[in-house]
Amino acid sequence: MEKVISSNVGYPRIGEKREWKQALEQFWAGKLEKEAFLKQIEEIRLQHLKKQKEHGIDLIPVGDFSLYDHVLDTAVMFGLVPKRFNYSGGKVSLETYFDIARGTKEAVAAEMTKWFNTNYHYIVPELNETVPALVENRPLQFFQEAKQKLGIHGKPIILGPITFVKLSKGYDKSDFKAVVEQFVPLYAEILRELETEGVEWVQIDEPILATTIPRDELSLVNEVYQALHDAAPNVKVIVQTYFDSIEHYKEVVSLPVQGIGLDFVHDNGQNLAALKKYGFPKNKGLAAGVIDGRNIWRADLEGTMSLLSEIEEVVSKTRLIVQPSSSLLHVPVTVKNEELLDEILRNALAFADEKLEEISTLTNGMNNGKRVIQKEIDETTKAIHEINQSSIRNNTQVREAIRSLQKDQAERKAPYTVRRGLQEKAFQLPLLPTTTIGSFPQTKEVRKQRLKWRKGELTDNEYEVYIKAEIKKWIDIQEDLGLDVFVHGEFERTDMVEYFGEKLAGFRFTKYGWVQSYGSRCVKPPLIYGDVAFKKPMTVAETVYAQSLTNKPVKGMLTGPTTILNWSFVRNDISRYEVARQIALSLRKEVEALEENGIRMIQVDEPAIREGLPLKREKWAGYLDAAVYTFKLATSSVQNETQIHTHMCYSDFKNIIHAIKALDADVISIETSRSHGELIHAFEDNTYDKGIGLGVYDIHSPRVPLLEELTRNIHRALQVLDPKLFWINPDCGLKTRGMEETVAALQVMVKAAEQTREELLVK
Repeated sequence: MEKVISSNVGYPRIGEKREWKQALEQFWAGKLEKEAFLKQIEEIRLQHLKKQKEHGIDLIPVGDFSLYDHVLDTAVMFGLVPKRFNYSGGKVSLETYFDIARGTKEAVAAEMTKWFNTNYHYIVPELNETVPALVENRPLQFFQEAKQKLGIHGKPIILGPITFVKLSKGYDKSDFKAVVEQFVPLYAEILRELETEGVEWVQIDEPILATTIPRDELSLVNEVYQALHDAAPNVKVIVQTYFDSIEHYKEVVSLPVQGIGLDFVHDNGQNLAALKKYGFPKNKGLAAGVIDGRNIWRADLEGTMSLLSEIEEVVSKTRLIVQPSSSLLHVPVTVKNEELLDEILRNALAFADEKLEEISTLTNGMNNGKRVIQKEIDETTKAIHEINQSSIRNNTQVREAIRSLQKDQAERKAPYTVRRGLQEKAFQLPLLPTTTIGSFPQTKEVRKQRLKWRKGELTDNEYEVYIKAEIKKWIDIQEDLGLDVFVHGEFERTDMVEYFGEKLAGFRFTKYGWVQSYGSRCVKPPLIYGDVAFKKPMTVAETVYAQSLTNKPVKGMLTGPTTILNWSFVRNDISRYEVARQIALSLRKEVEALEENGIRMIQVDEPAIREGLPLKREKWAGYLDAAVYTFKLATSSVQNETQIHTHMCYSDFKNIIHAIKALDADVISIETSRSHGELIHAFEDNTYDKGIGLGVYDIHSPRVPLLEELTRNIHRALQVLDPKLFWINPDCGLKTRGMEETVAALQVMVKAAEQTREELLVK
């Protein structure tokens, strides 16, 4: 390199207005032929490449685009199709690709879990009963497409072998080295073919290197990359890390590759400190992630130029690459369509396209001097100052409430052993009570009525009448199904975080600020841009109405403080813990309002606790302590007879069971079905002594489960859990499912519960 160059690590797939999502769902619904679907997708993909070129990015990523998930893309590239999908070899068809992700009537979908500590979900590769083979060189195909159709000499993106195998399942962990070695010849072949095609730079993502990995695995990492270098010595490989500092700096930067990508935003200063302490190899390029790839706030260009100057003291300009800290997959596409936001807030934002502009600006400043970008620096400084000084970020009442917090405000009045007896007497529930997690299907008609209301085409009263009718319909359905504990269905809610953000002070929402969560499922995270404060009850009216229609208990449904925090774009001028405490105090008032209005079961969901765990284990304790404290701060003021529930998504339960217990929730439900019972093993060594429900069927697939599948899941759980404490429920909320499949699946679930209950009573 003769100068500093700009690069991007990855770009959002979904399109400015979710064109990608719409094409996918039309294809799945049979409304779009395969050829037309692939044509639309190609147009979206090429448009994304054009944008990056127009923004002046030198190294434009190719192969980061996906039809569902990049980890799944890697698996099918190697022919890793679970046996249940009847794959017979060769290139994996589009139909089989989607079957793995979504399941079929005959085959359960592959497990899905969180991508490191983000809200993106990946499909977990299954390595058992498969032999990897290179059945399709996807990076090569995307490189050729960009070159031939746009004249772009792109930078292929590949998920690295160490990370890929670490994230996979179906092998004994003691065989890790042998399994990785199976993939090395396949990665080598990919690189040889790219080299033949004339590819200059290749980005191989190894975010696992930013986690706590054993030192003895570093020799394997070195061996792998030496083999890949030997296979294609003319390809410049960048080993890309992100989301934290790298665990073993000296060893990683010494790998036999031509570039190392480091995150200088989410590293807590550790990457910079290591760079200064140990230096950087003279024969490598440093891809410096200095623009935040995970948050939406405008960069402090003055501060970032200073950071780059510090880096330049160690790494010369001719070896420096300016880029985001991670893929921009985790942020919305562009601010330009957000004309409804307040000017002060809008001026402080930078989505993917604006971040590309910041990268180009910084690259220009590094090459031609800070003076050439002084105008941009001044504009940014002004925008940041204005929002920091605004009244929304300086609410004296909120700040005083935080200062006045006492430790005993986060403790229940009595221990669980006392509460359990009082609650059993109050609710009189049967053995193995059945319930759902919260939401029922948000049909096209529900969404249509909400949109009409938002546009002013329905009055508040007309919309309320419609919502009440939906609530009544589903209360009646729950009565017919024979469920034991009901929910109102959440028909008034678009998203479990967005709904509360719209009703609390300190939040704002975008019009097109969507990001991908899993598959075609996109979410629009709120912007927490000011001090968070309670304004008025948010869920009481709908819950109390639902309770008036039945003698069965109806759960109040809230989203917990850590989940709201982790699923939002959070202001960066104060600590995340400070923001979480503000949210918890606001939710505490809502919990109290529900109880005051006769709701005695209240579920405060925390599905995002696990995903927010820091990548470094030494940081877990502080994070979990904060998550536990804020949950208890939100829920602990209720009476002993009031039952607090929570819901969590699948996690490595064994590693955080102490924190789960410390939440002191009376009942917890956990998403488990896609893990095929693996979570059960966590309870063999760890006794859980409170109410618990392990999700007995997968709600992410339209498939209706078989009775024997559910009874098997229940019996497996009861081998290690007390039947007197066990609840039966689906994996998660049912918002994304259709009405017929939901009712059919719940019928099977209730029947499985009744059958198991009878068996236990006979014993």
